Amino acid sequence: MSAADNWRFETKQIHSGAAPDPVTKSRATPIYQTTSYVFDNADHAANLFALAEFGNIYTRIQNPTQDVLEQRLAALEGGTGALVLSSGQAASTFAILNIAQAGDHFVASSSIYGGTYNLFKYTLAKLGVEVTFVENQDDIDEWRAAVRPSTKLLFAETIGNPKINVLDIRAVADVAHENDVPLIVDNTIATPYLIRPFEHGADIVIHSVTKFLGGHGTTIGGAIIDGGTFKWSEHVDKFPGLTEPDPSYHGASYTTAVGDGLAYIIKARVQLLRDLGSAIAPQSAWNLIQGIETLSLRIERHVQNAQEIAEWLDNHDDVAAVNYSGLPSSPWYAKANEYAPKGVGAVLSFELKGGVEAGREFVNSLSLFSHLANIGDVRSLVIHPASTTHSQLSPEQQLTAGVTPGLVRLSVGLENVDDLKADLDQALAAARRVAEAARA
Repeated sequence: MSAADNWRFETKQIHSGAAPDPVTKSRATPIYQTTSYVFDNADHAANLFALAEFGNIYTRIQNPTQDVLEQRLAALEGGTGALVLSSGQAASTFAILNIAQAGDHFVASSSIYGGTYNLFKYTLAKLGVEVTFVENQDDIDEWRAAVRPSTKLLFAETIGNPKINVLDIRAVADVAHENDVPLIVDNTIATPYLIRPFEHGADIVIHSVTKFLGGHGTTIGGAIIDGGTFKWSEHVDKFPGLTEPDPSYHGASYTTAVGDGLAYIIKARVQLLRDLGSAIAPQSAWNLIQGIETLSLRIERHVQNAQEIAEWLDNHDDVAAVNYSGLPSSPWYAKANEYAPKGVGAVLSFELKGGVEAGREFVNSLSLFSHLANIGDVRSLVIHPASTTHSQLSPEQQLTAGVTPGLVRLSVGLENVDDLKADLDQALAAARRVAEAARA
């Protein structure tokens, strides 16, 4: 065991995966802006392509800047390896297709980001991969009943968007493992600073690194992290893509070549990333490294501001309801204290008493909150999910995901909380006037 294995979170977010550049002695991780790498000799080249040794071949598959980001994410989540990709959507897609193919099935919570819902229900269906959505993710029997012989995985978000509901990770993981399949979770809103899913039984973690991990609203990226604990080799019939020879990679069996602890992430890299090409640029990887270096500090302030804003809105006369599991009134308050004792992140949603038109006026009247489709920025953000992020869903699907017509979602930033309250207060007053005029 190395000293790095005993580092605390704050140290890992700055140092894991990085070392001074051996040639220039640069302390900061360089941006390796190159497409390809020189082989030492013919044997070295052959060994790299045969997985006999690890190294750089082509930046579509791996790059030294990306490698630092991957090692850091794996260290923060407590996994065995990671793969960074061009976006969170690419991460969701790779995570499923790495173990599911035409004719296969998986089970997912319906309380997920609208773009992920569309990906699962429509795009993956065109590839022959079918999904069953669990309408109430708190109902463990519903998860259990949805599993079929062809089921390859269970999927959920640790903190749902926009319900801000907290997943009972251990209970859902138990259902997955009863059926010899992994639990894959999206940990974007929580980040590993608030929830470390592997400690509660999850097998694979994904992130939209675009959001809180990057933190500055400048760079898009995604990541898959392998917990390294699922025994793929014990389920040869269920996961042949990992256990049987891959004809597209010299007949290699991934579990035989690298073991259960790395087979999933290596296959995703050398097969899916090689063939589909959703590579992250070295510059983007470098930008995201800068964000992660301050992750704990930012999340602490995000949570502090969000908790105060949620409590303030919960007591506001113009607000009908607030969705934030850090509030004692939330149905997920107990689970929040169990899984995320340091806080449940910076995203919250609320319903205005004035309905849809009041919601529109509220959004239009804000000045400090930016109206845009993102979360996890240092700046405070606002959006109306029913007309934007979840607009492709039917009204029934929207309600299942927790999106009502008048719902407003906030991503609370790092500004002074009193300035945020002042902006919200004047926008709520404008929304109230619109509602009153409609009733007159």
